[in-house]
Amino acid sequence: MKRVGLVGTGVIGTGWAVRTLARGYQVVATDPDQGAEARFRDGIERAWPSARKLGLFPKGDPDQVTWVDTVGEVARSADFVQESVPEDPSTKREVHAELDNHASADVVIASSSSGLLPSEMQSTLQNPGRLVVGHPFNPVYLLPLVEVVAGQQTSPETVDVATDHYLDLGMHPLVVRNEIEGYLSDRLQEAVWREALHLVNDGIATTEELDEAITHGPGLRWAGMGTNLTFYLAGGEGGMRHTLEQFGPALQLPWTHLEAPELTDELVERMVLGTETQAAGRSFADLERLRDDYLISVMRALRTHNVGAGQVVASHEERIHRQGGQRWLAGEEVPIPLRLYSTPVEPDWVDYNGHMTESAFLLAAGWASDALFRYVGIDDRYRQNGHSFYTVETHINFKSEAKVDEPLDIATMVLGVDEKRLHFVHFIGNPDSGEIACTVEQMLVHVDMGEGRSSPILPDIRIALAVVADAHEGVDLGMDPTMRL
Repeated sequence: MKRVGLVGTGVIGTGWAVRTLARGYQVVATDPDQGAEARFRDGIERAWPSARKLGLFPKGDPDQVTWVDTVGEVARSADFVQESVPEDPSTKREVHAELDNHASADVVIASSSSGLLPSEMQSTLQNPGRLVVGHPFNPVYLLPLVEVVAGQQTSPETVDVATDHYLDLGMHPLVVRNEIEGYLSDRLQEAVWREALHLVNDGIATTEELDEAITHGPGLRWAGMGTNLTFYLAGGEGGMRHTLEQFGPALQLPWTHLEAPELTDELVERMVLGTETQAAGRSFADLERLRDDYLISVMRALRTHNVGAGQVVASHEERIHRQGGQRWLAGEEVPIPLRLYSTPVEPDWVDYNGHMTESAFLLAAGWASDALFRYVGIDDRYRQNGHSFYTVETHINFKSEAKVDEPLDIATMVLGVDEKRLHFVHFIGNPDSGEIACTVEQMLVHVDMGEGRSSPILPDIRIALAVVADAHEGVDLGMDPTMRL
């Protein structure tokens, strides 16, 4: 199991810990601030439900944390080190030197800096080639972007190791090819931020109005396409050329301010009062949970279209299922029933009454069906070779309610299989109460996707399904289902 070292355990360091632990790895951490360990563990506990909703790898465990007293102890025990100390060059250089003195030569040291030049930070190290910037975005345990920035002395191998590490954590590493202060994303964010400060300072708009100007318009477009592709579409068939021809002259107009306004006491108070009004008495924890929930919902919505962060989420879930799913092995006893998938009820799965919706039950059943397919050997390679199952009939029977965050277990019984068809039923219920929420019974037909018609199930898969069906044959489905969850 990989052990990741963390130096600095504030908001960013804690976010790195949650993402690392959700991957199934161990964390060794340190922070000199008084009370840091308690805050660190509390932060992990608070964020863990969100990490669980996004998906946990096998062995994902929030308790796999070792707290140590010194930077040297972190360096000596870690396979990869992520530094997240305050954005002060001298502090970072001091920490990096300590890490460099104690870490094995092959251990990469990554800094969570949000704008400092790695060349300046690595200038005093004995082994400067192993230092790289890995700049994440808050909340680190949900947002996939991490900017990877090399210094003048950073080795290509270090960049490769860091990139592979972040990919392994389910992130989207963006290699910044040219070293520059602020990197890429922060420079874009701060341009909008400076303009917002001017608009508040000049009394043009409130903080709430400016946020609505983003959340109800461009922010929704940015989530899937970013700024440039959005403006490409704005040009119609003429694309970006027409956009620049049409709107380019406006760039010469004094619409925006390139420099930030002076942070006077009056401006600070306007910003503070505005955002406190927006918070409307909600606690930090309440707003943090709201943010996490809507980010998960947005990323999952994008997953359906395979764009933006949705691509990363889809890949992340695929790896979780591939590594954590059960597999049928010839000669082993088949469980009755199969219990291959469990999940909490997600916030976007409930309606205005607070109850899990019909479409959400079908979605959960679909994940259980996918787990069944993997159990018998139907995986991405099988589908890439042109074979799949298509659902031709579904019967759903509701028995009780399911509410947000309640646990769900899905018990699966294979009712029959022949040359081309597969018949099974899912029992979906709460493992704590033992109560069944609904059953989903489905008939599927095997399809040759290249020819677009039904086809015989491939022999190895047919044998595996037949073994499961034989094991499940004759089981009384009228049995007390609570005994099967």
